[in-house]
Amino acid sequence: MIDTIPNNKKLILFDGVCNLCNEAVLKIIKQDKRNIFLFTALQSNTGKNIINELGIDTSKIDSIVLYIPGEDYFIKSEAAFKIANEFYGIWKLFQVFRIFPVFFNDFFYDFIARNRYRWFGKKEECMIPTKKLNSKFLN
Repeated sequence: MIDTIPNNKKLILFDGVCNLCNEAVLKIIKQDKRNIFLFTALQSNTGKNIINELGIDTSKIDSIVLYIPGEDYFIKSEAAFKIANEFYGIWKLFQVFRIFPVFFNDFFYDFIARNRYRWFGKKEECMIPTKKLNSKFLN
């Protein structure tokens, strides 16, 4: 499955039932002027297959994975930093937090991730992309 992802794309695996995660995906799509990101929900068959191929322990993550073909995969705050680094403007300011150690940034990431359903809500099923956005999602 991961062999089918073009080398010029980056894949974001996200929590498809999380309202916060779905809104973040829509914001990323809006900012993705260079069309470099693809998406799939962690709960989808495609997402599960990719997670298995990459050998990711899903007990350690539950909300975001960034896979860069030919490079590696990234989780938690490191994934968020790498995604934000692809954009301009205020997104670049996000990089200032990289001065802190990964464990520090991941502490805050995990705090938000643990509370995301309570604070932002949860859908009954994964987001279904519109026809316009369908090309951005792996099925």
